[in-house]
Amino acid sequence: MPPTDKPVIIAVDGRSGAGKTTLAVELAALLREHHTVSLFHLEDIYPGWHGLADGQRRYLETVLQPLARGERATWTAWDWEQNDDGERRSTEPAEIVVVEGVGAAHAAARKLTDVVIWIQAEAVDRRTRAIARDGAGYEPFWDLWAAQEEAWLDGDDIARAADLLLRGQTGATAAAGVLKALASLPQLDALLSVERSHGVAPQLLTERIDALPDGAELFRALYAASDRAVWLDSSNAGATAVPDRNEYSIMADDAGAFGRYAEHRSGITSVADGAVTTRIRSPFFRWLDGVWGVPAVTGPVEVPGGFALGWLGYLGYELKRECGGSDVAAATPDAALIFAGRGIVLDHARRCTYLLALASDASRDEARDWFARTRAAVEVAAAGEGSAASCMSAPGPHGMPGSETAGSVPAASGGPAFKVRDSKDQYLLKVRQAQAEIHDGNSYEICLTTELSATAAAGTDPLETYLSLRRRNPAPFANYLRFGRLTVASTSPERFMSLAADGALRAEPIKGTRRRVADPEADAALKAELATSLKDRAENIMIVDLLRNDLSHFAVPGSLRVSRLCAIESYATVHQMVSTIDATLRPDASRAEAVAAAFPAGSMTGAPKISTMDILDRLESGARGVYSGAVGYFSLNGAADLSVVIRTLVRQGDQLTLGVGGAITADSDPEAEWDEVRAKAFGVLSALGSVFPD
Repeated sequence: MPPTDKPVIIAVDGRSGAGKTTLAVELAALLREHHTVSLFHLEDIYPGWHGLADGQRRYLETVLQPLARGERATWTAWDWEQNDDGERRSTEPAEIVVVEGVGAAHAAARKLTDVVIWIQAEAVDRRTRAIARDGAGYEPFWDLWAAQEEAWLDGDDIARAADLLLRGQTGATAAAGVLKALASLPQLDALLSVERSHGVAPQLLTERIDALPDGAELFRALYAASDRAVWLDSSNAGATAVPDRNEYSIMADDAGAFGRYAEHRSGITSVADGAVTTRIRSPFFRWLDGVWGVPAVTGPVEVPGGFALGWLGYLGYELKRECGGSDVAAATPDAALIFAGRGIVLDHARRCTYLLALASDASRDEARDWFARTRAAVEVAAAGEGSAASCMSAPGPHGMPGSETAGSVPAASGGPAFKVRDSKDQYLLKVRQAQAEIHDGNSYEICLTTELSATAAAGTDPLETYLSLRRRNPAPFANYLRFGRLTVASTSPERFMSLAADGALRAEPIKGTRRRVADPEADAALKAELATSLKDRAENIMIVDLLRNDLSHFAVPGSLRVSRLCAIESYATVHQMVSTIDATLRPDASRAEAVAAAFPAGSMTGAPKISTMDILDRLESGARGVYSGAVGYFSLNGAADLSVVIRTLVRQGDQLTLGVGGAITADSDPEAEWDEVRAKAFGVLSALGSVFPD
């Protein structure tokens, strides 16, 4: 038979009894709706119970290599009754070839396959399934065969190399989930375009409740048991008159028919959807470009705050590798996002609550039940004493929250004992080294950071820690993220970027900080001093120029403007200098690329951005991780709103970290820069009952 076009080869692998054959047969049946498919079973070629290694070699040489060339594979089957070579058989090439069996994706075979699926199942379930399938004749050989598998897998970690990881399920439902995952892989983008577009768009359902519940009470009631949940919390709602701020809070988890979880590490995005985890080996922002706004939905065009469900979570600083920065590994994922197929929006300005959910024909009952449960929880939380106001921390005199002023916190209250990565002398030396880089013309401004770390007390609830931060230092872009053992508790006042569904772009960098004090006159003097500081204005204007350049790459010509320059905003523990840059996104521009063009936030790098990030890699003693990245959402309607990760406590297991820093310029006073580090750490540390380490 003459060679045909090279087929797409999908290898289904796993230990014996994992359910490979069942999945392969069901998957092939689904694929045959739109493609020609061949199916090969490795059990037909293993030369006996001792023959795993030899069977893998025979499979590679006589089956996989010719099929990969688009040629018919002719091979010798094993006669299990005679325990010897049997008849000659052939497998025809096709548009898609599915090969399944133990070792279908072994190291040498993987070079010829396009997709590897690994099925993970518990040993007791595998043994029961295998013996039920092959009869009692297999039972005496189970341990012999399992030992061969373990010997092979000790040096060949297929599960780690797999494109799809399937846990436990192998029937028709699992095959449908696998097909959906296959359609998301870049290498199958063209082949499975029909499968990807198949199906009816879900409907976006919304419901308004004329009540404003207590945010903390509602989050506890609905998401305390969620392994992954997000709360984008405008915790100082009503405290400032700045437009486009503090109006909405959003809560969601990844439960329900549409829920997913995506995690990116060093070039691989892993997406967990039920029992299937898909590993997409491509840059994060390329993946984001493909999933932002998918699925297309029917339903309301106008949604509260512009949020129409979608992806919520964080982008870590180390994603800078995709934006001109160098590749640095972090202890935390480079990005973590849930896909929320249902969620809650608290409208602080209109004192009401919106429920949003996606619904398909198959999930309509689930959506109806969720609306009923959530409506009841909202009504209970809204009926509590003081609930209409307790979604926020009511500001006291001079914008400070009640009696919790910066000067009223005890010096220490038994909180975690923090260590600082750089001693004062080490940090001052790094400030001088940064200034030397500036004098040499390598940068104009360098945003130098350090890190505080501590061990959380046993039994400490991360949510309660966030609520303490929230009470102490309410902020327009506060947030609480939980991704298993990783939690992020932020009281960020800074917007990185917002992008409305209609293309309106906005960035609001902060540069310039003064710690607040309890005495009103002294506090007002500090605010006035910040407003007139030439150094702080110079820092702020440099970052404004940087962001104007970042936004201009994807902006409609002539739409770029600086709406506010060096305005002063006051928060519970600090005064800040803030500017606003607005633009309109070009209709033909990629929204994900527009975000990438401005990432990381210029206020956390300095200018020029790329050369300054390289300097920071040399000066700083470790990866920043979540700190200095962005938190927010990417909505199905194309909207996004992202804050800068500052004033943020990150907890992984029992380890706490707090990133802090400041902008270094040629005329910076090193001692003053150290004082700024302490001032920025104060709001978080004081809420924990901790102090800055000596």
